[in-house]
Amino acid sequence: MTSLCLKILPGGATSSAGDVRFWQRRRLSAICGVPYVHSSPGRPGIVLRQPRQWRRWVAEKASHSGASECSRVQSSDGEKAGPMSSYAVGEFTAEDDRTIMNQAAKVVAAAAVTVVMGVGNRVLYKLALVPLKQYPFFLAQLATFGYVLVYFSILTIRYRVGIVTDEMLSMPKTPFLVVGLLEALGAATGMAAGAMLSGASIPILSQTFLVWQILLSMIFLGRRYKVNQLLGCFLVATGVVITVASGSGAGNSLKEAGIFWSLLMIVSFLFQAADTVLKEVIFLDATRKLKQGRSVDLFVVNSFGSAFQALFICLLLPFLSKLWGVPFSQLPNYLKEGAACFLNVGSLSSGCNGAPLLPVLFIIVNMGFNISLLYLLKISSAVVSCLASTFSVPISIYVFTLPLPYLGVASSLPTGFLAGAIILITGLLVYAWTPSTGSSSASLTAST
Repeated sequence: MTSLCLKILPGGATSSAGDVRFWQRRRLSAICGVPYVHSSPGRPGIVLRQPRQWRRWVAEKASHSGASECSRVQSSDGEKAGPMSSYAVGEFTAEDDRTIMNQAAKVVAAAAVTVVMGVGNRVLYKLALVPLKQYPFFLAQLATFGYVLVYFSILTIRYRVGIVTDEMLSMPKTPFLVVGLLEALGAATGMAAGAMLSGASIPILSQTFLVWQILLSMIFLGRRYKVNQLLGCFLVATGVVITVASGSGAGNSLKEAGIFWSLLMIVSFLFQAADTVLKEVIFLDATRKLKQGRSVDLFVVNSFGSAFQALFICLLLPFLSKLWGVPFSQLPNYLKEGAACFLNVGSLSSGCNGAPLLPVLFIIVNMGFNISLLYLLKISSAVVSCLASTFSVPISIYVFTLPLPYLGVASSLPTGFLAGAIILITGLLVYAWTPSTGSSSASLTAST
């Protein structure tokens, strides 16, 4: 985690162990980002840990100032604390405070859109499988390879209007290759385990995704989470488990499937969590390396990541087709029949009522969900995007109790739905709660 060292020009500052007060005639002159801050035993250092949106605010200020005010910081005993980050920051004004509040509002709005798109994604996938119930593997491959075409078309448009720059496109492609590999491995292991597990047990095991994200964020991003954030994540996962598992017999289905397939599904969510954390690393590295503190456009990440995913999916097609019960030798004929059903034309389209409208709606909403999820990850963190996606689970369960077209008789609410939903919402509130520092002295603290 990056830290901020408060540097005050001569204007009067006194400190004692355990108590810090600022006497300031004019204003705080500079904030300098340093990796380490040393202090003598008698004079503790003053460290402000800034949230992610502050880091972006600092970078933006630096890009406008054009130069850094300081290059190194010395500790109270004279020892150099290491190289400074090249940030120069002006006075922290009410306008800057509004900028931070606007950033928080942007995160909340993006999270709300992600939840709505997540609900639509789950519901429309169920509807899309009504006409394509015999061709789910075709729908999966249509989405995978169709996204590459759509994402690169959008990327080309954004490049021509100047949103995407040559500098963004010249970024090293190795991270995107790893993203594609992780997504392909996550899909392959998830399909293998999903073929042996019941539908009720998969959402329960999917809560390990949040655990993996927290652990990987701590390891690779240096994140440190507060107790209320860890407790909130635990409550969210517990709420989903209660909501999904109540009355479903998921525990028995897990025992019947065996420990191997459950572990394989957990490994699948490890690959997916590593994929999201790596994308966050890509965004953070781009902010440091690109000119003027700009971050890489999300369609650069989406386009190249999807392209490499499609490449690895092609290599895994013999394995994946077998998992879906389609011998590889019969795959061309299967795809041909799936295309006829998707287009709802020809003699093979019998029983494909609802196509192509429902599958196309699913693909559009699924693409929107992926974009909104990646945008939320870009402006917040992988854990926040995961929480938003998780919140869509109980809402989707409720939507399935409504009379939806093509699905026949609506399902009933699980017995523990209300209790699980309350626990989940409580977990989100606990995670978002910021404990009061309880002092009137100058303090600027926030977790990542």
